[in-house]
Amino acid sequence: MDDSGPGIAGFRLTTHTWMTELGHWIDAVSPDGRRAGALLFDPRIIGRPEVRDRVVRAVLTDQRLVHGGVTGLIPVADVVAAGDQVWLLTAQAVSPTVADLLDPAQAGSPVEPGGAASVLVDTARTLLALHAAGVTHGAVQPRTVVITPDGAALLSERGLTDAVRDRVSPPDDDVAGWAALARALAAPLRPAAGVLERAAATAGTYGLAAALDLLLDPRESRIDRGSLSRAARARSGFAQPSPYAPARHERDEGDIVTLLHVPAGATGPARSAPETTTREQRGETPAERIWRSGRDSTTARRRRSRRRRTVLSAVVLALILTGAAVAWQRLGAVPELAVTSVEVAAPEETQGCDTVAAVTGTVVTNGAPGEIVYEWTKNLDDDVVKGKLRTRSDRTSYTLPLRWTLRGEGDVTATATLRIIEPGPVRSYRASFDYTC
Repeated sequence: MDDSGPGIAGFRLTTHTWMTELGHWIDAVSPDGRRAGALLFDPRIIGRPEVRDRVVRAVLTDQRLVHGGVTGLIPVADVVAAGDQVWLLTAQAVSPTVADLLDPAQAGSPVEPGGAASVLVDTARTLLALHAAGVTHGAVQPRTVVITPDGAALLSERGLTDAVRDRVSPPDDDVAGWAALARALAAPLRPAAGVLERAAATAGTYGLAAALDLLLDPRESRIDRGSLSRAARARSGFAQPSPYAPARHERDEGDIVTLLHVPAGATGPARSAPETTTREQRGETPAERIWRSGRDSTTARRRRSRRRRTVLSAVVLALILTGAAVAWQRLGAVPELAVTSVEVAAPEETQGCDTVAAVTGTVVTNGAPGEIVYEWTKNLDDDVVKGKLRTRSDRTSYTLPLRWTLRGEGDVTATATLRIIEPGPVRSYRASFDYTC
């Protein structure tokens, strides 16, 4: 992979970039030559100081968790401001993700059942550790689960969506996201994915710990990190183990301001977690005072000459992001809604006289906001039940219920068909049950 592009705070940016709700992720190379990641926040959501403060607090919490022994998170190296840009820099690669591995448009090895089980075990353990520490992830979905070259599954973007939206997601949201992740992994593996679907159902009914126990039962599943590692390396050149040479970076401290080391005298989030910083306490620097008070124009003029290199890098970076920026404008800073899997469940027991049968459709999306247009049809009459459902960016699983009233004598098989009309392509799913009266 080409790693000779522009840089930020010593991190070299590659040409591999993709969009999320938060902004542009870019594969990067750290100053010491390791694979890393860089998130350029969407300026429309990070521009307000209070949003920056919440993002910094979330990152400081992550650093405290990692220091305390939580190993399932992508470690954050720094959060920096460069002019109007705010960047989050990671100490580990942030691709490929589970979404990349599940994308049929990308060539490579498929995710095998043992590899899918490994993803779910790793993420369940991490979520349970987060919940035990009193925090949540807030955006569990295929795009936030990163697969390392050795087949481990790590969670990225912990707490960032909540920080941007000024909310605190409950643990139940993480459990629902994990169950949707399990169903997304199971969808291309049917009929060999029974344990994954049972794990998703178990998580929703009995909790994440019970689902983890199910996956760890050798009678139920086999954990296979090797197959997951092969799938990850096949889907991303950046996941290859070849080393990168450390970069020579003549850093001008006037160009870039770190947001994670605000001294105690400032009104910053660092005071809530002072153990996460290794810098000695010192007086507030002009750079930090500029960030806190809104960049004084006179000081900005004095620094203009020192920012020339940053401006040049920004120009080169703009070329990398041109295609993504066009898509950003078209899509409103988020990916287009897509349906990744659909399940329809009908009663297993024979239904008796004058009954109301509950048929349930479960739709799993890619986590993008939008609208699902659907309709239910029944083989015993001409009634069509049409509906629309608005999706949210913080949720991936939705339930589409159908209540079917049957009356009169007879012995028939009733079949309900769920048609997903939008987003396309149009597809149909059905389930049947017996009625006897």
